Amino acid sequence: MEKSLGSVIADRRKEKKMTQLELAQKLGVTDKAVSKWERDLSCPDIGTLPVLARELDLSLDELLQGRAGKAPEKEKLDALTSLVLKGVALAMGIGVTVLSVLGQAGQEQAVPMLGLGLACLALWTLKKEN
Repeated sequence: MEKSLGSVIADRRKEKKMTQLELAQKLGVTDKAVSKWERDLSCPDIGTLPVLARELDLSLDELLQGRAGKAPEKEKLDALTSLVLKGVALAMGIGVTVLSVLGQAGQEQAVPMLGLGLACLALWTLKKEN
């Protein structure tokens, strides 16, 4: 279940047994600012977010997404993207082979198909390395 930014800040601050004033002092803001963030009446300044995440022992993604860890939807999307890239690369290779054996693909048809397959393999490799 996704929580609001304010709920994440309040819950994590309390888990760390910090008062609003203590967190505010670490961030160089007022305790009233922290109170407004926690009630979702305002948001931290963009420059404050990395420091806030660090003080709460969260990544920026965890802070902004309202949940700890990698989002399950992102994991599914990453897996699907990898599968599609590998599938297209394989399909292009098989397609060129079959069409060549059948005498239906000349160089003009084969090169773009192989290029697309290689591009998909390159993207998959880059994605896997990151």
